[in-house]
Amino acid sequence: MIHKLLYSGAALALSATVALAEYPEKPVSFVVPWPPGDLEDVLTRLIADEFQSMYGVPAAVVNKPGGGGGPFPGAVEVATAPADGYTIGSFVTDVPIGGPQIGIPELSPNPFEPIGIFMTYPFVIATSNDAPYSTWEELNAYAQDNGVALGHFGSFLPPTQVTFAAAIESGFDFSSEAAFDALDCNTLASGDVDVINTTLQLILPCLDDVTVLASIGNERISLTPDSPTVSELVPELSVALWNGLFVHKDTPEDAREKIAAAAQVALQSEAAQNLIAETGVLIYWQDAAEASAQIEADTAVLGNIAEMLGE
Repeated sequence: MIHKLLYSGAALALSATVALAEYPEKPVSFVVPWPPGDLEDVLTRLIADEFQSMYGVPAAVVNKPGGGGGPFPGAVEVATAPADGYTIGSFVTDVPIGGPQIGIPELSPNPFEPIGIFMTYPFVIATSNDAPYSTWEELNAYAQDNGVALGHFGSFLPPTQVTFAAAIESGFDFSSEAAFDALDCNTLASGDVDVINTTLQLILPCLDDVTVLASIGNERISLTPDSPTVSELVPELSVALWNGLFVHKDTPEDAREKIAAAAQVALQSEAAQNLIAETGVLIYWQDAAEASAQIEADTAVLGNIAEMLGE
């Protein structure tokens, strides 16, 4: 009888070990809370493909845009999914920082922890070549007596907050602003807005027809070297805009390690490296500890920006 109990206990322990070692044993979803086509989507697809190749289970990118209200519906989906590593968020800066501050119950307090941060967006403030201004200073002068409409991805998102603050600190304000799911060549060509706050990737097809007034980040973008950074124009607005992989804080460590391993291999691929030359994106890997420190620092900067905006 004793031998039978010992055997049963050993079998249960072995069964539990095998179950843990089997992650992943079913399809995995990487949730991108934006429409397809931008850099976070492209890179997340590379990571998902590598995950599938490494572990032999289907891995798909699921796009969950928020209807002009930012990435929060997609973030809520990740927050409310089982914390088992099978639903992974590919999130911009504002999900872990802004989500808890705007009254979304599922995101407050912040339910996520980073797997790692893998890119910095070449984010820009751009206008059409035929606009009556071609520099930030000329936009400032024009806006003193004329209305200028701004298109953005969501008023609460860091790129938009930085753009609002840059205008106010420069001495002007946009006459109107509106949120869009996509901000690309068609947005400017349609005349719906005068200036857009978007990623360089989305306007690459018409880059010869637009003027990049400024980029948001700590260094100039290689594809638009003559355009100043916002932090050059207003030093207090020194902030980078990144994207990273996140999971619910209760996700097992084994799953986190395997997700991180696939991401790091994917980011070293030829396809990822080509994106650097083609788009000006910065691609790298900050592990969980480094990513947490980055989030803490960015939270402080964005808090200062909120004070500038009187929020």
